[in-house]
Amino acid sequence: MTAPSLWFDQLDGDPLTPRPPLDGDTLADVVIVGAGLTGLWTAYYLLEADPSLDVVVVEQAVAGFGASGRNGGWCSALFPTSAEALARVHGAEAARSMRAAMRDTVVEVGGVAAAELIDCDFAYGGTVTVARSPAQLARLRAEAAGSEVWGDELDLLDADALAEHVLVAGALGGTWTPDCARVQPARLVRGLAEVVTSRGVRLVEGTRALRLSSRAVVTDHGTVRARWVIRATEAWTAQLPGSRRDVAPAYSLMIATEPLSAAFWAEAGLDRGQTFTDWRHLVVYGQRTADDRIAFGGRGAPYHLGSAIRPGFDHDPAVAAHLRAALVDLFPAAADAAITHTWGGPLGIPRDWHASVGLDEDGIGWAGGYVGDGLATTNLAGRTLADLVTGTDSPLVHLPWVGHRSPAWEPEPLRWAGITAGLRGAALADAEERLTGRPSRVARALGSFLGH
Repeated sequence: MTAPSLWFDQLDGDPLTPRPPLDGDTLADVVIVGAGLTGLWTAYYLLEADPSLDVVVVEQAVAGFGASGRNGGWCSALFPTSAEALARVHGAEAARSMRAAMRDTVVEVGGVAAAELIDCDFAYGGTVTVARSPAQLARLRAEAAGSEVWGDELDLLDADALAEHVLVAGALGGTWTPDCARVQPARLVRGLAEVVTSRGVRLVEGTRALRLSSRAVVTDHGTVRARWVIRATEAWTAQLPGSRRDVAPAYSLMIATEPLSAAFWAEAGLDRGQTFTDWRHLVVYGQRTADDRIAFGGRGAPYHLGSAIRPGFDHDPAVAAHLRAALVDLFPAAADAAITHTWGGPLGIPRDWHASVGLDEDGIGWAGGYVGDGLATTNLAGRTLADLVTGTDSPLVHLPWVGHRSPAWEPEPLRWAGITAGLRGAALADAEERLTGRPSRVARALGSFLGH
C-alpha cells in the first residue's frame, strides 16, 4: 500500500500497516463503520459522555485512509449548503444557528487537538479569498455584504489590504474570514485514533463492512452486534448494498510543491497560516504547509460511471498539470518549483448538496455528504451523534441538518451525465467570465444544481 497523500508521507512510523482485523463475531454497545474523522470524533465524544460504553470502529483500510487523510487541510466553518439555502428550507433562525455551530466547531477542533496533545500543525489563520476579475470582484462584494446577516465575519479587502495576507498575480481585491485553521489532516486523524484507542475503543482495520442493519454490521471477518450502528463512510457509502445512489463519489485532486525559499515566502505572504482560494467557479484551495510547501488542490477530475472508486482514480496527470498551471498563474515565482506529490480521492456528494447527520428509531445513525467541507463538519457530526446516542437534548440535536434526508441520485447513466455536465459547466463559466468580463450566465444556471 503506497502513501495516499503528502500528509501520510509526512507521518512517523509505519502508518499504512493496519491494526489487527476483527477476530470473529463480537458484541458492543456501539459499532461505527469508518475510521475517518466522522467515525473517530463520534467515538471520542461517546466516551467523553459515557466512558463505560463499549465502542468498536470497523475500517476497511487504515484510520484516515480516505478523505480524512487526503484533504486540503482546511478546518473551516464552511458548510456545503449556503446559509441562504438553509434559510429557504429551515428558516432564517435555523440557518443562523447552523452558521454559529460551524464557527464554534473550528475552535472546538483546535481545543481538542491542544488538550489531547495532537500535533497537527493547527494554525488559526483564517481564509483569504482573492478576486482577479471584475466578475469575481462583484461576487466577492455581494458575499461580504450578506455575511453579517448570518453572524459571519468577512472583511472586504482592497488590493493593498489583500497584499498584507497574500500577494497573488492580478489580484483586484479579496476577503478574509477568521473562521478557518490550517491543519496537517493525517496527523489530526491519526492522533485522534491513538487517543480513542488508548481509552478503550476497539479499532479493527483491514476489515470490510459488507452489510449494515439494525443492531449488526456484517464484515468479512465476522459480525459485530450492537445497540447502535453508525455509518461514517462518506464517499464509500456508494459501495454499500442499497446505498449506491445515496451519495456520488466525485474526485478532488491535489499537488504539493517542494519546500519553497524564504525569499519566495517573504514576497508571497501567508505567514500566519492562512488558507487561500479565489472566486472562480471551478473550486481551487490551498495552504502554506508547516514546512513551507504549497499544497494546492481543486475540483474538475472526472466522475466515474457507476459511482466507481478505484486507486487508479487518485492520480490524473491532466488534472495535475492543470493544477500546476493554476498555481503558477496565481504565484508566478513558483514556476520552477518541483512538484513532489500528487494525490486525490473521492468526496461524498448528496443530490441536494446538503450534509446530514441523524439517528433512526431502529438505532442506525449516519453522518456525511460534506462535499469536501468535512474537516470541521465531522467534529460537529461526532458531537451530534454522541448526543443522539446518549439521549442528550442539546442544542446540537436541533440544528437543521439533523435528520435531513437527501433525495437519491438519478440512476446511471443519467447520474454520470448530470455530474459531468455540472463539472464542465463550472469550467465553462470561468471561461465565459474571462472572455466577457461579466458574471457568467452559465454559473447562474448551475446555482440550483449546487444547492445555492
